[in-house]
Amino acid sequence: MPNLLRVILADTEASAGGEIVGLEANLDDMNPQLFGYLLERLFGAGALDVFMTPIYMKKNRPGTQLTVLCKAPEVPALRDIVFAETPTLGIRFARMERWELPRAFLEVETCFGTIRVKTAGTKMAPEFEDCAAAARKSKIPISEVFEEALRCARELSRG
Repeated sequence: MPNLLRVILADTEASAGGEIVGLEANLDDMNPQLFGYLLERLFGAGALDVFMTPIYMKKNRPGTQLTVLCKAPEVPALRDIVFAETPTLGIRFARMERWELPRAFLEVETCFGTIRVKTAGTKMAPEFEDCAAAARKSKIPISEVFEEALRCARELSRG
């Protein structure tokens, strides 16, 4: 018998984020102009994430797969919104586990004003709404604000 030791390396940065629930519905015959309102209602009711994927349904009809990720207590409210705001006749659901990196926010001073930047390990993302407000106020492209916020956040994180 060989004398062996098995070692499994794991990422200690990620932590178990607990159980979440995924709700899915296939949508056809829905006016795409209503999607924005639907997303607004779902996020307002506690959805962690909402996304739509183009799909082909039976008889090659184009449709949209709606996916809503949430915590278990929000399921009833989100389910009711999907039934009320879409033409779907059924919603699938699945319980899932997730890992997530710890997140924090930095506030960076840029030449366009204060911008919040979300950080998770070495990943950084300026907050869209802050960048959009600064771009409107300064009358410049939002990409310039975004790049400046990232530059300032990187400098701040280097110390």
